[in-house]
Formats: sequence, structure tokens, C-alpha cells
Amino acid sequence: MHPDLWRFAETLYQQPSVEDASLLLQTQGADVCLLLCATWLDARQIACNEERVAALRNLAQPWQQQVVLPLRNLRQSWREATQGDPALATLREQVKKLELDAERQLLERLAACAQPWLSRQASAQPDWLQSLAPECGSRDALQTLRIAAAQLSV
Repeated sequence: MHPDLWRFAETLYQQPSVEDASLLLQTQGADVCLLLCATWLDARQIACNEERVAALRNLAQPWQQQVVLPLRNLRQSWREATQGDPALATLREQVKKLELDAERQLLERLAACAQPWLSRQASAQPDWLQSLAPECGSRDALQTLRIAAAQLSV
């Protein structure tokens, strides 16, 4: 398992069905960076509690709203327009790279927030993924993430 959240997230995202599950959860209102962080914390058996969940949410929410979502919305709004415009397609790819960089920054911030918790493993099975998933999130998609992360942990 990767000790680094970013590398863990990259590896997890490449597993079969994880991208589709993540995008489905994203359309249902989930912050995929929070969910990737949750799978990382679950895999490391870090104790989950309300205070820690709130700390991660409070860190992620403004960054998602002010940085990631505006970039994503811009990139998605240019999807059709790029079909006949190679210059705009190039700009769209640059925006896509910025969006990915913004997500990486968020994952690094989440990892830094969780750093003090990493030495204290849970005595019971933590459930970060369930705690950080939106209530309307697809259970099947969450299970896909859980299974893929567990396979990386072994």
C-alpha cells in the first residue's frame, strides 16, 4: 500500500470500475477526493470519528467550491465547442490539467490534515468511506471503491 495519498489515489483510480464508480458518485454530489482519502484512511485502519470527519469536510469543501468546481465547470462547458476548434481543445486540455493539479493539491492538504492521526490505528474497523460519502451516493459505487482499495492493501 502507498503511504502517500496521491500515489494511492492514482493507483486506486486505475483499478477496474473505479473511475466509473467515482464519476457516478461525483454526479450524485460526492467529493471524490474526500472518498479517495476515505479509502486511504480505511486501508490504513485509522480511527474514524465525527471530529476528524468534520475536519476533512471543512478543509475540502471550500477548495472544491472555489477551485476545483470552477475549473471542472469550465472544462465541461467547452466539451462541444472543442469539436471544431483545435485551439480551444488545447486550452481545454490545459484547464483539465489545472483541475487535476487542484485535486492533487486537495489530496495533499487532506493527507496533511490526517498526518497526526496516522500513528493511531483503530481498534475497531473504521468506516471513513461511509462517513464521507453523500447520503444519496450509490451503494454499489461505494462498494466498488471499498473492494478496489482493499485489493491494494494486501
